[in-house]
Amino acid sequence: MPDIVHVQYNQTGKSKSTNEFGMREMQARAFEARTAQYLLIKAPPASGKSRALMFIGLDKLINQGLKKVIVAVPERSIGASFGKTELSKYGFFADWNPNPKYNLCTPGGDKSKVTSFLNFLNSDEQILICTHATLRFAFEAVDEKAFNDVVLAIDEFHHISADGDNRLGEVLRSVMANSTAHVVAMTGSYFRGDSVPVLLPEDEAKFTKVTYNYYEQLNGYEYLKSLGIGYHFYQGRYTSAIDEILDENKKTIIHIPNVNAGESTKDKYEEVNRIIDSLGELDYQDPETGVMHVISKTTGKILKVADLVNDNQKERDKIQAYLRNVNSPEDIDIIIALGMAKEGFDWPFCEHALTIGYRGSLTEIIQIIGRATRDSSNKSHAQFTNLIAQPDAENDEVKLSVNNMLKAITASLLMEQVLAPNFKFKPKYPDEEEDTSEDDENTIRINGFKQPSSTRVKEIIESDINDLKATILQDDTMLKAMPGNVDPEVINKVLIPKIIKETYPDLTDEEIEEVRQHVVIDSVIKNGHIEMQGDKRFIRMADSFVNIDDIHIDLIDKINPFQKAFEILSKSVTASIFKAIQETIDATRIQMTEEEAIILWPKIKNWIAHTGEQPSIQAFDPQERRLAEAIIFLKEQKRKAMANG
Repeated sequence: MPDIVHVQYNQTGKSKSTNEFGMREMQARAFEARTAQYLLIKAPPASGKSRALMFIGLDKLINQGLKKVIVAVPERSIGASFGKTELSKYGFFADWNPNPKYNLCTPGGDKSKVTSFLNFLNSDEQILICTHATLRFAFEAVDEKAFNDVVLAIDEFHHISADGDNRLGEVLRSVMANSTAHVVAMTGSYFRGDSVPVLLPEDEAKFTKVTYNYYEQLNGYEYLKSLGIGYHFYQGRYTSAIDEILDENKKTIIHIPNVNAGESTKDKYEEVNRIIDSLGELDYQDPETGVMHVISKTTGKILKVADLVNDNQKERDKIQAYLRNVNSPEDIDIIIALGMAKEGFDWPFCEHALTIGYRGSLTEIIQIIGRATRDSSNKSHAQFTNLIAQPDAENDEVKLSVNNMLKAITASLLMEQVLAPNFKFKPKYPDEEEDTSEDDENTIRINGFKQPSSTRVKEIIESDINDLKATILQDDTMLKAMPGNVDPEVINKVLIPKIIKETYPDLTDEEIEEVRQHVVIDSVIKNGHIEMQGDKRFIRMADSFVNIDDIHIDLIDKINPFQKAFEILSKSVTASIFKAIQETIDATRIQMTEEEAIILWPKIKNWIAHTGEQPSIQAFDPQERRLAEAIIFLKEQKRKAMANG
């Protein structure tokens, strides 16, 4: 199946070049906000968040009067990213020089690490590195005041949740409420993939946000020219389909499904064996490194394979130690993992991230794609492929399969928007002279567009737009609208603002409309295609082809933001599977609201005027069926009104 998403980049080298202090573009942007007490850095994998923290932490220690820096990471392997670094040789005024004694991301029991943590708080040492778990356990043994004048840096911040059962979230809220600590939070995506926010609105409002987007990062690379995102649907067991997409000539990370996932065979070790069999024959496993040497069945060459699925801690530590010291493309060919090799895992030579099974969290998808998007001289293209079970109408799990397929496709479309350059939208005033001096090629002026009326709306648009899109696109109600059975105006004017209101309950109706317009416009424009004709720009949006200068918000609202997903879906599966998808969604149809029926009523009258007939509930066209349902709904409402009259 061809890629759903294919993005080209300009190789400007900008994201990797450094200033006079040795800071990359993202790091310099974050350093500008170094005096903020609460700082949230949202930047993609490989953008240099760990070093950005070093710059900020050292400035807080040396110039801002803070006493200590505590760095908390989700797993031990990521702790290596915060090791000793000589920043002064690149122009900075100090070096990051943690004492190895207080690097607690090492093998060993939690009890001894908590003791070391407490010793650190009472020592003259300034830097400690630990896991999220160690931070949680240590927090139980101290008063919040122990964090006074401490910089608490939390890597992979999306692990925190506003849910009362999330212990890390409790630690953060308590530290913020009861100490003078500074907090630096770092993440590649703020979207968790569930309905629980990372922070409550009142806590989130305290953070200064620094955003560096995926497009800025990848467009500024030296070697990487393009990124593809594709899906491959299979029937039966995935191990029988992996031959079709696993290319031994591409440096590949394979993430097999969780044993609880529908795609799993429930025997993860056998799955690893099947993958190795698909490559060739195991020659031997190096006893020193744990690397498996496999003789390719197609070329006869030796493939070096790493198994991170094995639960034997000694064997896993051995192969992880080897992978940490990989420094050339020849050192490893394929890595097979389950829950590992995602966050913070650095293998710059990786060309292909092959993931089996749907991933419910956009953050996890971003992290996995990030394994392949490091800039490296051995590749010009990075590829993410998701191998997903195809819905089977005869299978009891068809509803789950349909839901997974729809979520996978919407996630890919969201990634396309994350990976695309940002547009700047401004109002167009037809009867007034406009100041276009600050406009550039990415500026689009739109009739009827509302500018942000508050700082809160401006912050959401500037920092949270992709996370909000993720929340919208992965909502179950919106997923049921994907196959074209809901009118575009209902999606844009009813469903989307409802989700925005649930996500940001503090916004006024006017502010919700401002955010809604930006989300819808940004989605539709990025799903469109801009082209030049003479000296004018035109854009193709769904079935519309219009001059950009003539765009009106009313036109945007008539375009289904799921149009591209619907086209992908209808072309990617057979007619019988598409019918199964439709029937599954029909069984959980969106309940009609009076607001939706009112919007549809003029369309019903227009339908009858043009066809001479009422829309049919049995129609093949899903929009005609929805109009028919609106008639039934309105008749029922009228009957109820008369009965109560």
